[in-house]
Amino acid sequence: MAQIKVEILLEEKEYTSGATLLEVLENSEVPIKKPVLLAVVDNELKELTDCLEKSCKIKFLGLEDTDGMRTYMRSMSFIFIMACRDIIPSFKVSIDHTIGKGLYCRIAGSDHVSPEVVLKIEERMRELVEQDIPFEKIKTTTQEAINIFEKDGYIDKIELFKYRENPHVTIYKCADFSSYFYGYMVPSTGYLKTFMLKNCNGGIVIIGPDKDMPENVDKFEYKPKLAEVFKETQEWARIMDVDSVGELNGIIGNKEYPELIRTVEALHEKKIAKIADMIKCSPEKTRLVLISGPSSSGKTSFARRLLTQLRVNNINPVSISLDNYFVDREDTPLDDEGNYDFESINSIDLELFNEHIELLLSGAEVEMPHFNFKTGKREYIGDRFKIETDQPIIVEGIHALNRKLTSAIADTSKFKVYVSALTQLNLDEHNRIPTTDLRLIRRIVRDNHFRGNDALGTLRLWKSVRSGEENNIFPFQEEADIMFNSALVYELAVLKKYAQPLLGQITKEHEVYREAKRLLSFMQYFVPIEDELDIPPTSILREFIGGSRIVGM
Repeated sequence: MAQIKVEILLEEKEYTSGATLLEVLENSEVPIKKPVLLAVVDNELKELTDCLEKSCKIKFLGLEDTDGMRTYMRSMSFIFIMACRDIIPSFKVSIDHTIGKGLYCRIAGSDHVSPEVVLKIEERMRELVEQDIPFEKIKTTTQEAINIFEKDGYIDKIELFKYRENPHVTIYKCADFSSYFYGYMVPSTGYLKTFMLKNCNGGIVIIGPDKDMPENVDKFEYKPKLAEVFKETQEWARIMDVDSVGELNGIIGNKEYPELIRTVEALHEKKIAKIADMIKCSPEKTRLVLISGPSSSGKTSFARRLLTQLRVNNINPVSISLDNYFVDREDTPLDDEGNYDFESINSIDLELFNEHIELLLSGAEVEMPHFNFKTGKREYIGDRFKIETDQPIIVEGIHALNRKLTSAIADTSKFKVYVSALTQLNLDEHNRIPTTDLRLIRRIVRDNHFRGNDALGTLRLWKSVRSGEENNIFPFQEEADIMFNSALVYELAVLKKYAQPLLGQITKEHEVYREAKRLLSFMQYFVPIEDELDIPPTSILREFIGGSRIVGM
């Protein structure tokens, strides 16, 4: 057998061609953080059971890596479904979305799963872990996979695979259970020792390990307002009769999508009008309307549409841009790597901002600052500003719900809105679409359209953006008086034709290649909507693809 050279950090060893990554891991003398769940081989993701055929460089991944955590939770979902089948065979499990660092699962046909049943499922999962059963990877044709799904009654998977571009597919088998899972698996159930199940909103939450302390179960924090938005999202999915990609593809394939677009957009408009009505009915809280949300959630379009609906209610709001209150560039705080941290709330002159808001609300006139992004300095150009006593101020920005931003203003004068894109669409009942992926694809398209950035630049920045969201946005989302879900069930079918060529420009030499490849693989499941005539100019989607005609604030 041929010999190959394998490099891990600074260690280089020879192995026989055909050695598995597990064998390499067991023989390596390099200190590697455990548990190891996955590997990157020459910038390609590989499962630990994969064989090496040529000389290569390897990096092993654990829970600290996003792909490692995805692999752990995906494998955990697999044995959760297995356990549900064993405890109550009539159960049909749907893996829906994340909530409070847990994975929320619905049990079809059951409005409430008792604590006793949840305990039995968890005990069965621990038995499966103790048995250390291998996950077997089976490569087959798409048609053969459909035949398997028909026997098991997986309608969503059948519909999904009808439109799949690749004629071959990989499915996984563990003991007597086979299914399709989008992504990689750990070698065996014995890798999944750290988890807990919890009753939540009639369903079950799977809580995995803490990425920093893998031996500990992660902290679960129930977020009632976020849970309520997800519940509303599921109601919308029922109204439109589309909660999986297969169902969406069927609608697009039958040319029925114009009606779907009109329905989705009408639901958005109705919700925004309802929020405007809430503000109208809360006169004591209409002085300051604060709008926050993560990157590419559609905050700007939402704020402009809300302004229109407030005017319909005979309210004439004004807006203030937080960008104009940036501190001078040299005073901007630095992040852990020594770069300017524009995501930090301390990049804003909080004292000046609060002073100006207080003066405006008291009826005084204020000279507004303007931040010159070229010079990195604040300027005053004689722009004086005054509002009437019945004019609310709209403030939109990532820090809007952080109390530090408006610490001088009483909470009784604030109406707080949190905007996010919480997609109700999943690939099928076992494969969810992370809301983060939707926002990332939105941002890739928008950055290319309006900011002159390619997908490579956007992906390189995304880790920093996500870190800023974790620190500066998500901790305050439950502070909101109301949450608005900006996701559109049809939008990924539109974004596909924009995102695919941009992601295709990223090659194996780029450090973000594996993320680009993952997104490209994910988008192959969507039948594209080429005709955009039915997308209204006021749609939040227009903020990303262009063609918006929303009046500015």
